[in-house]
Amino acid sequence: MFKKKPTIKALSPLRSSDRRKTADAIIADYQLSPPSLPDDATADEKAAATAAHTTLRASLLPENTQSARFTTTHGPDLKPVSGTLYVGSHNGSEPRILWVKIDEKMYPTVYTLWQTTCIVPLLHTHGVVVEKLQGGADLMTPGLANGPPFPEKATKGSVIAIASREKPTVPVVVGVCLVDVSGVKHVHGAKGAAVQTVHWMGDELWAYSTSGKGGKRPPEELDGWRDRNTNVNEGLTGIEHLDLEDEEEDGGVPLDETTRPEPRTPYNNHVEGEEATQKENGQADGKEFTISEIDEAFRNAFLYGIYHHKTTQKSELKFGLTFPISQSFVMSDLIQPFLPAFTPEEAAQLQIKKSSYKNLKKFIKSLDKQGVLKSKERDGHETTVVDIDFEDQTISDFKPYPIPKKETQASGNLGHGATAQATASTDAGDSSVGQKLRIITYHRPKEKLANIFSSASNASGGLYTSAEIRPIITSYIESENIVSLTNKRLVQLNPSLANAVFDGSSPLDKEVIAKGSVPRDALIDRIVASCSPFYAIVRNDASDAKTRSGGPPKIRITLETRSGNKKVTKISGLEAYFIPPQPLADELRKVCAGSTSVERLEGSSPRAPVMEIMVQGPQKDAVVKALEKRGVQRNWIETLDKTKGKKK
Repeated sequence: MFKKKPTIKALSPLRSSDRRKTADAIIADYQLSPPSLPDDATADEKAAATAAHTTLRASLLPENTQSARFTTTHGPDLKPVSGTLYVGSHNGSEPRILWVKIDEKMYPTVYTLWQTTCIVPLLHTHGVVVEKLQGGADLMTPGLANGPPFPEKATKGSVIAIASREKPTVPVVVGVCLVDVSGVKHVHGAKGAAVQTVHWMGDELWAYSTSGKGGKRPPEELDGWRDRNTNVNEGLTGIEHLDLEDEEEDGGVPLDETTRPEPRTPYNNHVEGEEATQKENGQADGKEFTISEIDEAFRNAFLYGIYHHKTTQKSELKFGLTFPISQSFVMSDLIQPFLPAFTPEEAAQLQIKKSSYKNLKKFIKSLDKQGVLKSKERDGHETTVVDIDFEDQTISDFKPYPIPKKETQASGNLGHGATAQATASTDAGDSSVGQKLRIITYHRPKEKLANIFSSASNASGGLYTSAEIRPIITSYIESENIVSLTNKRLVQLNPSLANAVFDGSSPLDKEVIAKGSVPRDALIDRIVASCSPFYAIVRNDASDAKTRSGGPPKIRITLETRSGNKKVTKISGLEAYFIPPQPLADELRKVCAGSTSVERLEGSSPRAPVMEIMVQGPQKDAVVKALEKRGVQRNWIETLDKTKGKKK
């Protein structure tokens, strides 16, 4: 169906309530819900069921899911087709189309089937047939392989996946059964189509990317698709390694103290290095954290962050910390690298929203009340740390505990630079991280300067750098023999120079014309200024950088106040610097501990959209650091602070 590229409107973030509703509809349509719990189910069983349901939701539609309407045509008569696309990513990977909705029916893409296995029946065919299917052909009944019998859920009208016999565990086609495949007894000699293809690896849904990258190649093998007759409700093994995305504060089913298991030993009771091997190998106990344990984990992580600075920067003033410290720095540099999260499941539980504090502002104020630090409200919105009592008994008595090895390495850097390392995992799949950029400015001589450049044996329509123009003008001066006899730094004006460069429109022009001479450097500067500007942004010393007219664009960071006193940070203009917006937004979401979204900038062309990232809170410093990691220099950034009405 998607052999032809569809017309896709701008993506917009999916509200948390809509995401949950849509995910629940998918779970119901595809019968993915586990068996109902008995009335006498224990609190632990209920808690486990709730957690499993939340995880399943997140695996089908991650929290970062965005949606967009699309239109296309299908079939020989070009029948109009419209619907909704759902784009998202798991574990910081490249955002892809995960689901497509047509006529109220949700179809998974191959990316969803590679991530979450066994949600639909899996049929098999021969490799040569797969090549035909990936051209848009339907699967004929004689093309069915590895059967009969076929999966019992492959009934007429059901959505199925198709894999080749060569790679039997990797679905590459999504379709709809035209007949009751489960009831087919013989394939040899049978006639007619068995499956209508809807989507396949290689079509325009597979190729779509918010960053312009091509489609992702399939894995070699997927353990989740164990057997073609696997029962769907028994085979949801593909979601085990997923991050459990946070639920929004306005929804979800919280687990109260009565539904949680017994508390575990507090982490700061561990001796340094104890159980580290077991934990680092991911052998977690699989239990749920209680709210008090989450509170304690955040408090201990903050103390660990201070301990780290005290032990690694003993000679620095304030142990390398610069006050006031923003909330985002407290989270990204003093807490996150030191949380005892050894598995994605533990990382999903250790979220500030799931603590009793609910947000970082209240957490900082609680430490203020305990005398560990001093905080101050800034602009009536953000709470900053203005001082830390490094001699406080709590800090002095702190003992380190095992933390994940990769986070320990990340926190090994000193000062504010730890932010980039601590979030290194968010850079996976972002090709702009570590790139080298440089801007080359060119000048194209205008028509009135043609005689000057043609006399120097150069094409007047060419592009020149400032360094290249100087010898051209020098050559012209010498060929015309217009160097002043009394002062070699002066150039005598001839009619060509006077008419092309000094038109007499300003007092300076009139003075130069009256004198009949001009300093050589001033003449060259004036000619350069008279040319039309061009630029090229060169990435990693590429030789095919595209030249564009005008001056180089700047990346704009805008701070605004919305909904009363809530501040947001917007970033636009990334495309010219080869920076995909979505991976950057995902990184900022973790670094700034706040929500992010990516939308088309209002007023930009739908054919060449300019995307805008919005980050919760005043996050200019974090954004600049992230851009510098991507090769952007600070003088290429323009900041507009609308919260104060001043341009910086």
